[in-house]
Amino acid sequence: MENKELRPTQRLLMSVFRVFIAVALLLVALFETETLPIGIMEGREQVEFGLVFFMELITVCLIPLALRLFKFKKVEADLKRHGAVALRKWGILRLLMLLLPLMKNTLLYYLFMNTTFGYMAIIVLLTTPFVYPSMSRCLSEVE
Repeated sequence: MENKELRPTQRLLMSVFRVFIAVALLLVALFETETLPIGIMEGREQVEFGLVFFMELITVCLIPLALRLFKFKKVEADLKRHGAVALRKWGILRLLMLLLPLMKNTLLYYLFMNTTFGYMAIIVLLTTPFVYPSMSRCLSEVE
């Protein structure tokens, strides 16, 4: 596949990646400068427990799934058959599988001031270079 065909898809994936990272960093900046109130959900132990359980489950399940997504036979065949169109669909899904929990964990950390959410956000952030939508990676996924 030529770069011309793949370039709009790569730009879209890069935009999604950058926007979600920027929003997560903006959340951190707003909370750290106390523009948004920190810890407003502290003291709600049952809600916190449920959210910690749910987010741990989601984070621990979605990270390996997102990293292996393009190795599943159905996805791999779709990428070979439909090229940039399939890459757009599966690439956005893979990015959302990581970046939505990143944003949610970041927000929950500051709402509850529970370090578990912070650690999960950091773990997800550390996995993002493995799904960075560079042009060479996009080319290798559809070939």
